[in-house]
Amino acid sequence: MSGRLSAARARAIVRRFGRVRLAVVGDLIADEFIYGRLDRVSREAPVLILGYDSTEIVPGGAGNAAANAAALGARVDVVGVVGTDDAGRRLVAALPRRAATAGVVRAGDVVTPVKTRILAGGVHSAKQQVVRIDRAGGPIRPALVRRVERAFAAALRRADAVIVSDYGSGLVTPALWRRALAAARRRRPPPTFVDSRFALAGFTGMTACTPNESEVEALVGVTIGDDPAALERAGRRLLGRLECRAVVITRGSRGMAVFEPDRPTEHLPIVGSDEVADVTGAGDTVIATFALALAAGATFGEAARLANHAGGLVVMKRGTATVSAAELLASVGR
Repeated sequence: MSGRLSAARARAIVRRFGRVRLAVVGDLIADEFIYGRLDRVSREAPVLILGYDSTEIVPGGAGNAAANAAALGARVDVVGVVGTDDAGRRLVAALPRRAATAGVVRAGDVVTPVKTRILAGGVHSAKQQVVRIDRAGGPIRPALVRRVERAFAAALRRADAVIVSDYGSGLVTPALWRRALAAARRRRPPPTFVDSRFALAGFTGMTACTPNESEVEALVGVTIGDDPAALERAGRRLLGRLECRAVVITRGSRGMAVFEPDRPTEHLPIVGSDEVADVTGAGDTVIATFALALAAGATFGEAARLANHAGGLVVMKRGTATVSAAELLASVGR
């Protein structure tokens, strides 16, 4: 589809989000936000001293994709691994009601990955991120991987669409994906959408993917920048290499580019203001909206337009955020 997505057509698609059952499998990460007030400079070292305000933990990684899909109205089955530590308990508790967690494997020997962001600001100013601390989860035992695989196969049997969210822990691999698909024993696999930081090339045969420009550059070995010819070559090469039906390259302030076989490339400009508040988790919002729209009957072009609006909305929010169906429709109708 080319041209503008009408408000009426968008409403028709978004109304069907509530009928979609989505399986989200991948790396579950606890996004921790520590908020403080700027107090003074330390006498011990040239660093800021913050007066503590509050701490918040929200689902990150695959959890954020699931939370976004649930916020848009879908029923979601979450599959992954967390520890029985405080971060794991709070992560699972923070998932919305529409996100079922029966497929989340909890293990005492697993350390839940945590990304801690410390934000500071004055009384009358917006808080800005000053530092991020990442605590990696470490390797996952083969026995736990097999449990995840079984949970994934069970979710696949009832899924209308699947999101694979790979943040690089080694849990979700192309081999696990293929084994789970085989174990599900479905005559036709559901539409599958992959977000993989480092192993996208292994997920051949997926329905579509939504890599950002830097991920595409690393995968294809080109520098895109402001060169439209380089973008076209990279998108077409990736489309053929992955043997998928669509590739959507997210380009930050440059919007999106949608590649389909035997169709001209669609270039979608950025939606909303270029005064971005926070890009944390925006890729999860994009792939969740894109997958839901396709499962609800949208074309790739229509789904990309809705995802573009959702991405434009979420980057105007602080932290790891979600977009509601009402917000999405209001944005399209402007």
